[in-house]
Amino acid sequence: MSDAINPDHYKSGDMECIDSIKASMTEESYRGYLKGSVQKYLWRYEDKHPKRQAEDLEKAEWFLKKLIEEIKDGGVS
Repeated sequence: MSDAINPDHYKSGDMECIDSIKASMTEESYRGYLKGSVQKYLWRYEDKHPKRQAEDLEKAEWFLKKLIEEIKDGGVS
């Protein structure tokens, strides 16, 4: 079964896309990116795919968990 939240096309070699994004940003920018991603998926979940609303909510949850990790870890990987 395919992982709709973190599919294989988000990985290149040993690095995942999210790790590359994080490496290219300041801590503040990365946290803003995560927050914006949460907001994006919450904003559109009712309209984008009416029969797959849970998928966008799970994506929002995934980004929220990443943001919580960042806050708890103080941005340290």
